Amino acid sequence: MLIDGKATAQEILNEIKAKVAVLPGRKPCLAVILAGENPSSHIYINRKIQACAEVGILSRRIHLPSTATEEEILQQIAKLNADPTIDGILVQLPLPGNINPNKISLAIRPEKDVDGFHPINVGKMLLGQTDGFLPCTPLGIMTLFERKGIEMTGKQVVVLGRSNIVGKPLAAMLMQSTPRSNATVTVIHSLSRNVKEICRQADVLIAALGKPRFVTADMVKEQAVVIDVGINRIDNPSKPKGYEIVGDVDFENVQSKCSWITPVPNGVGPMTIACLMGNTLKSYLLSLDKAA
Repeated sequence: MLIDGKATAQEILNEIKAKVAVLPGRKPCLAVILAGENPSSHIYINRKIQACAEVGILSRRIHLPSTATEEEILQQIAKLNADPTIDGILVQLPLPGNINPNKISLAIRPEKDVDGFHPINVGKMLLGQTDGFLPCTPLGIMTLFERKGIEMTGKQVVVLGRSNIVGKPLAAMLMQSTPRSNATVTVIHSLSRNVKEICRQADVLIAALGKPRFVTADMVKEQAVVIDVGINRIDNPSKPKGYEIVGDVDFENVQSKCSWITPVPNGVGPMTIACLMGNTLKSYLLSLDKAA
């Protein structure tokens, strides 16, 4: 069956909108910093700003030139950290080559780190503490499992990719001793051996490595759950725009073997933005608790 991430994300956005509508006082606010003119980054930022408007969350866009220095970005973060009306701070990646992304992540106050990248939030994730923020894409995947009733306990899960944004945190979340986790997790990376054999053992196969149509039908177990995190642009003269967007999974040939599968687009992507909105609301509510 197809997992419609777009429809599930819309359900979540509707729920957030209803909660925001009845909040007392000011509304939650997300600040987004963009440095440079990366076309994809502009698209991602616009989608996040549009989602804020849809659910009633305020947004603040700070656009710096590609010549912006690390110190200039840190100064902007310091202002937002000190602003009590800002609940979430997001710095859009990738940053210009002269900027250290780790230094930028460290500068954001953990309680405003709605991307879930600060080491304190990563530590809370590993410890299973719930007062931090989980990275939005892994959280979106876990939410899909929960909302579709896809049980993880005892399942053999294979994660293709070990990035700090998806692979590593998702593996950690799947291993937690919680009702929605308790999986047995294998992480495959560029130096792994016997990749096809390992993938064929997976009850749940999650592809997040950035290689178009890497997962083929002969790598997938019958009735497996397949989650495709990849977003790859490839040339295709037969398409109106001369290109198409595909995932890391050969969807057309894999889908018939699956019990569940996410498409690309409209699979994991919309869930990422919905979870960003959820984290921003969570930050706002935690700030109310601290003020009480």
